[in-house]
Amino acid sequence: MRRATLFGLVGAQLFTTAVAQTWCGKHYMSTQSIVPPGGNFQPPAASKDPLLAFRCAPAIRPYLAEDVSSPAAVLIDSPVVYYEIANAKPIDLAAGPLSTQTLDVTISLNGKTLTRGLVPLNATAYELLFSLEGVTPQMAAYNLSCEATYTGSASTSQTFSAITALSFLPNPTNSSVTKMDLRTGGLLAKPATGLGGAYEPVFPIGFYTTFDGYLTTNLSVIDELKEQGFTIIHPVPTFDNMTAFNMVLDRMQEVGLYLMYDMRFTYMNTTSVIEQVNSLKNRPNLLLWYTGDEPDGTSDPLNATTITYDLIYSLDGYHPVSLVLNCQDYYWSSYTAGTDVVMQDVYMIGNNVTHSNEWNTPCTPDYGDCGCDNCLSIPAGDTAAVQPNSTLPAGYVPANSGIGTYFDISDRVASFKNRLEVMGWERTKAVWTVPQAFGEAEYWKWTPTGEEWVVQSIMGINQGALGVVPWDDPTPADIKASASAFAMSLPKITPFLLYLFVRSQCEKKKKKKKHARVSHLTKI
Repeated sequence: MRRATLFGLVGAQLFTTAVAQTWCGKHYMSTQSIVPPGGNFQPPAASKDPLLAFRCAPAIRPYLAEDVSSPAAVLIDSPVVYYEIANAKPIDLAAGPLSTQTLDVTISLNGKTLTRGLVPLNATAYELLFSLEGVTPQMAAYNLSCEATYTGSASTSQTFSAITALSFLPNPTNSSVTKMDLRTGGLLAKPATGLGGAYEPVFPIGFYTTFDGYLTTNLSVIDELKEQGFTIIHPVPTFDNMTAFNMVLDRMQEVGLYLMYDMRFTYMNTTSVIEQVNSLKNRPNLLLWYTGDEPDGTSDPLNATTITYDLIYSLDGYHPVSLVLNCQDYYWSSYTAGTDVVMQDVYMIGNNVTHSNEWNTPCTPDYGDCGCDNCLSIPAGDTAAVQPNSTLPAGYVPANSGIGTYFDISDRVASFKNRLEVMGWERTKAVWTVPQAFGEAEYWKWTPTGEEWVVQSIMGINQGALGVVPWDDPTPADIKASASAFAMSLPKITPFLLYLFVRSQCEKKKKKKKHARVSHLTKI
């Protein structure tokens, strides 16, 4: 995923002068001066008075015409906050605990009321059920209006409003649909074989995988990956041999592996994106699209991911879009605006995170490229966060060691999740993690162990990552064995990570009332 790999695949001519001289907007060569990159995410201002961040979103994206016989739902979030996050408005609170106070919420479409109900203050993913009958399926999303009325300490009522997109699509001509459960951010899909079945939660786990010389040379590799418990394969372009490419995708479908389709080198080429999307969107095992590969690192145009996102949805709409960001804080909002799934790839094992092994220059928030942007070195004398690698010195960590910490992973995922909440995107976008499964090249002087790989994955999942896509395969046998063992355990873990879907399916069988509440999600 780093530049040397990209040059090897497509050649230096694709890179701009700015890309050759900066990473995450920073100069990193000894001949370059320090120029602050800018592009930092601005934390929300504090408020001394309470604010209501009233938000709404459909429970599922997309709904299909075939879903009309079952209740649909709108999710209401009504946190009372003291920070000026998106759509946060002053609220004149009445005396007493917030848990006893409610909002009178109305959901409407084109002026017609779909549902109405009382929602507690500080509610999370509170469901208001409604019927899709009478709504015409269409490719363009509808705008749902959500309005809340609150009567607090003042005699007059306060009104709060929000708008959300409702995707209600015609039934596809085949079974290739991936839904997002916006209660959790998880994915729902039918079996990848295309032989039918119900929508079930999918926890994506599988490697960025070398195409030429690996997948193309022996299709039995695909069978092995399925047997090892992985759920997806992310083939890495380019795909010059289309006969081989289709053979790989066909075998993936036969064994039941989902496809994460990568357009990293062409996602800014409109003609190419149209051709690729139209040729692949009907494959039963297509799980999601992948556009920008570290577009923040290469300083792609700030609107590039959004332009392609909108184009893909105009062509398809039945599969979410993903990308990965490498920088800790460089125009994060601009690039993340153009995705449903934002991934992070902190690679802190085997490199010096404070002084570049590649460029022999220091790394700071304003300068340098250490292969792990703005990662923090373990403080001298602290052994609590040292990775279990036998090549590291025993005992206390020496000063200025540059040894990275697993907490860089958890901090990165947590910061992405927090930014989603600030932007009002916490319902409509999900975070995945990319563990390091490589080394002994460029910045990274050794390869992680299998134990280290598992720790990386868990650190991301514990902060809310809902997919694990390591870079890259082929990978050492130690990592593959540990990753396989981890993947084999996920079918038992997934219901707890994505339990709202499982629970709601049971509850729908019992519900007789129009409105229902889903309780606050406890992090597992």
